Amino acid sequence: MRLFSPSVIAIACLSAGSLFTAQLAVAANTEVAQPEVTTTGAANAEVANTEAAKTDAVNASADSSASPAAVATPSAAVTATPTRANTFVNDTILPPSITWHGGSEALLLSADNEWATPFEQSNGTESPSYDDTITWLDRLAAETTKLQKVSLGKSPQGRDIWMYVASSEGINESARLKQNTKPTILVQAGIHAGEIDGKDAGMMLLRDIIKGDKSDLLEKANLLFVPMFSVDAHERSGEFNRVNQRGPVNMGWRTNANNLNLNRDYAKADTLEMQHMLRAINVWQPDLYIDVHVTDGIDYQYDITFGYNLAQGLSPASFRWLENSYRPAVEAALTAQGHIPGPLIFAVDNTDITKGMSLWNPSPRFSNGYGDARHLPTILIENHSLKPFKQRVLGTYVMLEQTLKTVGDQATKLKSAIQEDKYRASPLITLTWKSAPLAKGWDFKGIDYKLEQSPISGTEVVRWTGEPKLYPNLAVIAETVPDIKVTRPSAYYIPAQWTQVIDRLNLHGIRMTRLSKPTELKLQQYSLSNPVFNTKAFEGRLTVKADSTLAKLTTTLPAGTVKISTDQPLGDLAILLLEPQSPDSLLQWGFFNPIFTRTEYIEDYAVEPLATKMLKEDPKLQAEFNKALENPEFAADPEARLRWFYERSPYYDNQYLKYPVYRSR
Repeated sequence: MRLFSPSVIAIACLSAGSLFTAQLAVAANTEVAQPEVTTTGAANAEVANTEAAKTDAVNASADSSASPAAVATPSAAVTATPTRANTFVNDTILPPSITWHGGSEALLLSADNEWATPFEQSNGTESPSYDDTITWLDRLAAETTKLQKVSLGKSPQGRDIWMYVASSEGINESARLKQNTKPTILVQAGIHAGEIDGKDAGMMLLRDIIKGDKSDLLEKANLLFVPMFSVDAHERSGEFNRVNQRGPVNMGWRTNANNLNLNRDYAKADTLEMQHMLRAINVWQPDLYIDVHVTDGIDYQYDITFGYNLAQGLSPASFRWLENSYRPAVEAALTAQGHIPGPLIFAVDNTDITKGMSLWNPSPRFSNGYGDARHLPTILIENHSLKPFKQRVLGTYVMLEQTLKTVGDQATKLKSAIQEDKYRASPLITLTWKSAPLAKGWDFKGIDYKLEQSPISGTEVVRWTGEPKLYPNLAVIAETVPDIKVTRPSAYYIPAQWTQVIDRLNLHGIRMTRLSKPTELKLQQYSLSNPVFNTKAFEGRLTVKADSTLAKLTTTLPAGTVKISTDQPLGDLAILLLEPQSPDSLLQWGFFNPIFTRTEYIEDYAVEPLATKMLKEDPKLQAEFNKALENPEFAADPEARLRWFYERSPYYDNQYLKYPVYRSR
């Protein structure tokens, strides 16, 4: 999932300071456990153990901080040679890699098992179609009352977005789910439909809960599973959709049927799919939200990377739980099964790893930034695209299983952290962030590469060798310095005619009331200036930025005006959506673009006598005009001189460039 440009992207959700350093130490020094592989189908155990030993030896030798126990494998002297795979159509143009085998392969059923998923039936190379996925899950649900099926709504092309509700009580209604008091985890796969690992991992996990020996996972937690979020894009499937990704054979498309990216849509909520998901979040009230992706970008050793909001964000208590309780448990489980977990990884410069990594503070257009704003702990999984599909799916399975265990065991702590964040009500809200280098870097488990002069592009290009390489104390540039900050208003007021804005805020679940009669209030209002519109549409909208100046006023608001108090659980989200300088404000997304259009004018022949009259009646205005004439550009511009008088006359539109959202202190 590319977040920004290829050269400046983010490592999301690491902390600054000591917690960040501790997390980097875990990521850099995690031991790769020697897997004891048992297979029930495709893989041969003897080969798997040999290959696993080779892989461990290479990883351990690349990590100078690995413990002696991690290095001392029976085959430590054997050196594995990176080779080009030949499983998928694009393998010949992807970098070489070392064959992976791990303990999580024991999770696979043999291809001829009655309950093997289509993924398992294909030896971990294929992912089923929309119809085949739902047919398989429906057959599983028919075996039990613990798995219920709910439609979140229809896609633009008319497909149901299905959610499977797994609970020990067989619940299919949100009200009943809340009554069982267990924490609820919402797992969403395929927001980018080609990045579908979560679907196949979830199918296997549900199978093992219903038909295997893992039913106790539902004793302490509920699971909401959306196997395919962008369902129309899922069916725009083919071998050539994601050139940088090792499988599955057929992959879905990145954007939905309207060519909109759902993981840029959380704040503006233009798409039907996102509107259905936001309603589901409001109705089902999960305690943890997991969004499963696959990366773009560079090569490295980590296969399962994940992150969440920052310590500096709007949900610091949730961050502490995720960082201190959740991450250690999940990373330990992944490591024990032969995976290499890490934080989200993106380079400052894809052609020069020594420039370091960047630490991203996501805005609410993205799932993890949105979760931070609404105080819903949200985990962004980014599996490494250059790792084989089988490895990625199995790692996702391990992570989801451990999530159910950890959340179930620590339900009270998690719920307490959420409540603390919801009612924190910080008096200052940071809208934008600046980057700065952290005091300590990251011992990064990378892959070696060389630069070669390309006869194709005429410049130097990266050639990844497949050989593990440790980059000690790699610099980390972090978006942790507050930039634009605003004081927290007690409330916002929006005139009733801005129906689309009000509807979107309501869709997010933000509480609001309406004035029952005209009311005079002392408020604040932004005046906007220097609007700059994007030169081309972005995600279907003409975005805009403008300078803003806040001024006090006393005004009478009509009946029907909507009042939004910030003293509510989603108060922080309301601020990020309504402050004009917020990068994901509804203003910047173009919801208020009509205010930038002038609709009343005055003819030059009327301005001349009007100006003469104004100067004659107001000596102060004459002095101001004389001062303005000292600017030679203004003095030489007849239109500017006439406009100067028009803007100071009673005929001028006093709502032009006024932001139609009021603030109450």
